[in-house]
Amino acid sequence: MTYTAARVVAALFLALTGWVASRAVMAQMDELQNFGLFEYVNTALGAAVGWVVIGSRTGRGMSNAVGVGITAAVVLTFWGLFVQSAREMVIMANRRLYDGPLEALIGMFGIGIDFFLQTMTPSVVAALLFGGVLSAVFAESASRRWL
Repeated sequence: MTYTAARVVAALFLALTGWVASRAVMAQMDELQNFGLFEYVNTALGAAVGWVVIGSRTGRGMSNAVGVGITAAVVLTFWGLFVQSAREMVIMANRRLYDGPLEALIGMFGIGIDFFLQTMTPSVVAALLFGGVLSAVFAESASRRWL
C-alpha cells in the first residue's frame, strides 16, 4: 500500500463528510437519545473508506472522480449502518431479547433496515453525496499536484 497525498486528502475529507452526515442524523433524531460514540465511529469510518475507496482510485481523471465519490458515499453509508446496527444488536442481545445467535444476526439486518429508513432524509443523502464527490475531486486534484 502506497502512502500518497491523495489518500490523505481523501481520508480527511471523507472523515469530515462522515462527521457532517452524523450531525445531520443527530439533528433529526430525538433530543433525549444517547448517541455515545456515534460521531467518532462514523468519522473514523469515513477516514478508512476515503483512504481505501477513493485513495486507491485517484489518477484516472475528474469525470471518474465523480463516480468514485458516489461509490465512496454508498460504501460509507453501508459500513455506517452495519456498525451501528451491530452495536444496537449487541445491546439488545445483552438484554436477552434474542433466543440465540442466529436470531440476533437476523435481527441485526432488521435493525439496519430500520436505521436506513429513519436516517436517509434528503439532508443526510445530500451531505453524503456532496461530501463524497467533493472528497474524490479534491483527492484527484491532490494526485495531480503532489503525485
